Amino acid sequence: MGKLDGRRALVTGASRGIGRGIALAFADAGADVAIGYRREVAAAESTVKAIEAKGRRAFAIAADVRDANAVAAMVQSARGALGGLDTVVANAGVPTRYEPLEAIEISYWQRVLDIDLNGVFYTLRAAIPVLRAGDGGVILTVSSVGADMCGANGGAYVASKAAVNALTIMAARENAKHNIRCNVIAPGLIATDMGDGLVSAHGEAIVRAIPMQRMGSVGEVGALAVYLASDDAAWVTGEVFRIDGGQW
Repeated sequence: MGKLDGRRALVTGASRGIGRGIALAFADAGADVAIGYRREVAAAESTVKAIEAKGRRAFAIAADVRDANAVAAMVQSARGALGGLDTVVANAGVPTRYEPLEAIEISYWQRVLDIDLNGVFYTLRAAIPVLRAGDGGVILTVSSVGADMCGANGGAYVASKAAVNALTIMAARENAKHNIRCNVIAPGLIATDMGDGLVSAHGEAIVRAIPMQRMGSVGEVGALAVYLASDDAAWVTGEVFRIDGGQW
């Protein structure tokens, strides 16, 4: 038996990268999965097919997480397609630009917070009533070790991810009595298109700065997500789990 047998999960930003890795890990553990995506139709359908090849059900649902109404509709669509919903992963996000605070364009600042923070808020806001109406469930948000490191020149990204940590911990305390567990996964440098782009832009020195001397994999992040979504973590809520090779 898989650790997530019978579970019905929604993972946002799951057409590629960490979100895709979590969705596939959930399927390996026995869950059916709704794939949230914004515009990468082919990538989302590829994730659906990969999950179906594992013998699980999967559905792709388009939504822009900057739109609260679209997010609410996505959550309801996931519940309808899966026949219920008990696990939600708020993963959608955008990569950072490295520039000092005084150089950050207001439009860029607003875009990052709209996706990385407001998108998480809208997802939790829509998901919590659905989970409360059932037997409870699990909410995972994907943040970043950058929220703790507060490295220079990453202002919008760092601020949004630190806020996600706080928002998730608050949600955990509000919803524990409803049998809803909320935890944060805070990755370091992961081998995805986004991570590879950072290495290309800044050089191998950022990999050598990691004590374990390598990038993490989406499979390793997925394994952590499976643990946190499973009954093995039944008494774990309101925590930030850093998966960063010892970077922080």
